[in-house]
Amino acid sequence: QVQLVESGGELVQAGGSLRLSCAASGRTFNSYAMGWFRQAPGKEREFVAAISRSGGSTYYADSVKDRFTISRDNAENTASLQMNSLKPEDTAVYYCAARRIFTAQAITDMASYHSWGQGTQVTVSS
Repeated sequence: QVQLVESGGELVQAGGSLRLSCAASGRTFNSYAMGWFRQAPGKEREFVAAISRSGGSTYYADSVKDRFTISRDNAENTASLQMNSLKPEDTAVYYCAARRIFTAQAITDMASYHSWGQGTQVTVSS
């Protein structure tokens, strides 16, 4: 498995931008599709975005489409989430995750991911 560490979360005003980073350990980073999920207080963890192993395919939740951009750098073992036009409802703990290599579950399904970071807090004030 791979170890993941998120960073970049902070307090930001509505309409602002943040860039979250996820640093991965190990030499097999490019073997995993990567995802970002978030969990707001009192709510279930939800899918935000995902990117294929090569970075050629990306997937977004409808709520963040056209505002967030997921990317990865396989040479640096990092995945990133650029978040623009932030809204108070984007407030949550954001987690990055590495997806199982062999899985029949959808890329938006939490159960298809086997390694998770500790999370980074994003707070958007109105």
